[in-house]
Amino acid sequence: MNWEAMKSYLPLYEKACILTLKIGWIGILFAIVIGLFCALIRHYKVPVLSTIAGGYIELFRNTPLLVQLFFLYFGLPKLGISIGAEFCGVLGLALLGGAYMAEAFRSGLESVEQIQMEMSRQQAVRHIILPQAISISVPAFVANIIFLLKETSVFSAISLMDLMFTAKDLIGLYYKTTECLVLLVIFYLIILLPVSLIGSIVERKVRYAGFGV
Repeated sequence: MNWEAMKSYLPLYEKACILTLKIGWIGILFAIVIGLFCALIRHYKVPVLSTIAGGYIELFRNTPLLVQLFFLYFGLPKLGISIGAEFCGVLGLALLGGAYMAEAFRSGLESVEQIQMEMSRQQAVRHIILPQAISISVPAFVANIIFLLKETSVFSAISLMDLMFTAKDLIGLYYKTTECLVLLVIFYLIILLPVSLIGSIVERKVRYAGFGV
């Protein structure tokens, strides 16, 4: 193990980690908004929109993120729509994540006792249904966040200087495969472990508060 080489690579990995986190979390925030919107539409069976939301969810849950990114980055320019690599990464993650988040939120909404739906819909949704549905969805919600952060590893396919791109580039240049892969694992652990730990704490607190199962 060449520790000096690993030390010299650290600034590149740090820069890549920041880019990965930026794109990952922006994409996840949009995914949460999209997912909640679609979950409410499908749960309340809004005419036309419910069908569109269902089609969107099936499409993005059943196609790989890599294929979606290729379509957004290489396919859209053929239609006269050109987007940058970073925006493509955010959009791809938001659309994929929105489909998974929608199902997580919808399962939470369907777990709320039906009798509570008989109140004024606006008040019930805001003060009773959503808080309970979100708390019930915490395990799936956290799992989806971890899944989406790991999916950022395919961003290298559209030339984004993320962690995976940096590792592959350094391996190609210097052939320090073990060192580069060790750093890659370490940086992904730095990104993912806090999310996993915080998610476990939140899940326990929610369960003890009486919302979870």
